[in-house]
Amino acid sequence: MPVKRPAAVAGIFYPDEPDVLEKMLDEFLVRNRKPGPAPKALIAPHAGYLYSGPIAASAYSRLSPISDRIKRVVLLGPAHRVGFPGLAVHSADYFSTPLGDVTIDKELTEALLQLDFVTTADQAHAPEHSLEVHLPFLQYTLDSFVLTPVLVGFSDSDQAAAAINQVWGQDDTLVLVSSDLSHYHDYATARHMDSLSSQAIEALDPSVIDADHACGYLAVNGLLKVAGTHDLQASTLDLRNSGDTAGDRSRVVGYGAYAFVPSAGEA
Repeated sequence: MPVKRPAAVAGIFYPDEPDVLEKMLDEFLVRNRKPGPAPKALIAPHAGYLYSGPIAASAYSRLSPISDRIKRVVLLGPAHRVGFPGLAVHSADYFSTPLGDVTIDKELTEALLQLDFVTTADQAHAPEHSLEVHLPFLQYTLDSFVLTPVLVGFSDSDQAAAAINQVWGQDDTLVLVSSDLSHYHDYATARHMDSLSSQAIEALDPSVIDADHACGYLAVNGLLKVAGTHDLQASTLDLRNSGDTAGDRSRVVGYGAYAFVPSAGEA
């Protein structure tokens, strides 16, 4: 009997009715389209769609021209609910959303488990939203793919980089890092901090971004380290916060979307 990880935040972070969800995704992608070269990697936010969906859509719009090429997605995000050492994969065969089941890539999962800091921790994945909220976007934009979901726990950016390198793959493999930016500052402070983070990402500089700048900073910095060795360049696709989308400006959360493409192309 196949094992499924059921959706934990459908109806909370995003609609649980397929028709409503697809309509929302379509509107986000049409309104926030950012044409450009095909990415090898993306960074996108993971808040409720009302808040961060438009920013995430700017990253996913880059996948439309290569929807038939991407066959594997490696998705890394921070663990918010359950603590554990290192990085964690899941034992399930599928991750479920209102749009259907996403097949888990057992080959890459096993490759990650060869690293001594990667474990299987289903209990950490069960309530977590940082990976799940990306799945409907992937299901809507890609033709067919298998997923390697990875949570980052009490770890460091070198471990994240090693995990990314372990499953880097060819042009059919997309690396996707899930992270929001600054949390709960006033609007002006958030804009300043998030601008510094964006500059660091574009410079592939992992020395700037810490836990105050991004909740997914370990995976972000891991990707920055790997991107430099693979001759990629990064560009900011969108940079806003909840004060721009659906919240007041006294206490905001920052959201950024970034594309990583070969240096020969224009990001």
